Amino acid sequence: MRRRSLLSAAAAALTLTVTAGLALTGCGSPRMAALHANCTTKGLGWKVTVLKKQPRAKHREARLSVVNKGTDPCVFRGFPGFAVHLGKGPQSDARGHGRALPIDLRRGGKVTAGLRYRDCPKGSLLNEPVAVTNDTAVVSAPSDKAGGRAVVARDEKGKRLRMNICADTIWMSAPREAAE
Repeated sequence: MRRRSLLSAAAAALTLTVTAGLALTGCGSPRMAALHANCTTKGLGWKVTVLKKQPRAKHREARLSVVNKGTDPCVFRGFPGFAVHLGKGPQSDARGHGRALPIDLRRGGKVTAGLRYRDCPKGSLLNEPVAVTNDTAVVSAPSDKAGGRAVVARDEKGKRLRMNICADTIWMSAPREAAE
């Protein structure tokens, strides 16, 4: 009888310790990220927002927003795939700039990454060595190897917008968790 009460007391103490440890580390910490699977393209919601062009700027800024729409938390580990194609012709791919840390995404959690590309001046698409113009981009989660998802690029008001890219590289900042 005494052995059972010692065993139940030890189990209660262990449960209390684990609960306290989880409360201290929090669900969004790197320690908790090891407990979750990697995010997949299928379980994420994607949005590409092209920001208003600054006067006399050669570059254009955009934002890639990713939301965990799955039922479970997942880990967003690295830079997402991002490419803009012109049919079967030229394409412009995103390259990560900086260090991407793993982000533990709870259900409904959001990650954003900044995009920057050289904007083609109006009327000069034919004179550029690399000119990619399209209103859709192909995106994929960092850990996914096969395929991706087509996402429509929109302006800040939500209107469909054509991206005119005059370079084969789009610079992407390290993904970071967005505040609510």
